[in-house]
Amino acid sequence: MSGVSGFAGFAVRRTLATVVTLLAVSVIVYVVFYVTPGNVAQITCGPRCSPAQVQQVAEQLHLHDPLYVRYGHFLQGIVAGQDYSTGTSVAHCPAPCLGLSYQSDQQVTELILAKLPVSLSLVLGAMVLWLLLGVGTGVLSAWRRGRLSERVLTAITLVGTATPVFVIGLVLMIVVCGELELLPFPQYVAFTDDPEQWAWNLLLPWLSLALIEAAAFARLTRAAMLETLAEDHIRTFRAYGVGERAVIGRHALRGALAPVIALNANNVGSAVGGAVLTETLFGLPGIGQELVHAVHVVDLPVVVGMVLVIGFFVVLANAVADVLYAVADRRVVLV
Repeated sequence: MSGVSGFAGFAVRRTLATVVTLLAVSVIVYVVFYVTPGNVAQITCGPRCSPAQVQQVAEQLHLHDPLYVRYGHFLQGIVAGQDYSTGTSVAHCPAPCLGLSYQSDQQVTELILAKLPVSLSLVLGAMVLWLLLGVGTGVLSAWRRGRLSERVLTAITLVGTATPVFVIGLVLMIVVCGELELLPFPQYVAFTDDPEQWAWNLLLPWLSLALIEAAAFARLTRAAMLETLAEDHIRTFRAYGVGERAVIGRHALRGALAPVIALNANNVGSAVGGAVLTETLFGLPGIGQELVHAVHVVDLPVVVGMVLVIGFFVVLANAVADVLYAVADRRVVLV
């Protein structure tokens, strides 16, 4: 019972901390982007608009209001939704409303929801691969320490860490798609349309992103495993005749997972917005490509909305990691 209440208290405190962090992120992002120089009304209306038309757009966007008032409207839209004038009528944007795109008048939330499955498909699929490859390589390197196989694996991880993702992606496309013709050139297919084609077309982008990240996981896992294998309780297990595979897989690996969980939390959160190169290279219509386009045309609501969504995934991934610490290592106390 105390375990349940302890976990419930931790969950409440972590949720409150997450909300406060997201609120702080929203303030910083909103102020940074909306204080930038430039006539937003002129950009939104277009170069051929008359001064009267630019003035009308500024009034519709509430650009003459103080910044804190505009942020209050923005926050109200997230919590309760907001009404927007489209010129001849009023459109309602339901919560969580992140505003309307300056370029297309499309709701930013709808735009993000249309692009998010692509980025999540890329990141989550790559995450499975980088964990399997990285943790597996790190465990094997620690187990085979001082042998030739360990030196070869260490050299491979160093090369992987130093190689940019677009280089690996280009090489894979030229060799796998061009020369060997083992895979088609990637074209995103929704999972709900055809799960097999979804995975088949994303395999190359997954590998490109995962190979880079796997190198970091391999080095971190190897270091954590070597540290754990030197602890007293591991020597005790070996003294009692516990098999080496059981010592490695059941005891040492569990104790070495905490830093791996921390790194994975940071990677999953940041990779949602950081997969710009991968999405651009393979032509995947995800968050990264849309964010680059929004920055190019100065579509501030889209930029702010997407940065907030990326921040949400970073905070959420770290909150989940805090819980997984206790699952992986019983010595961790939830506070």
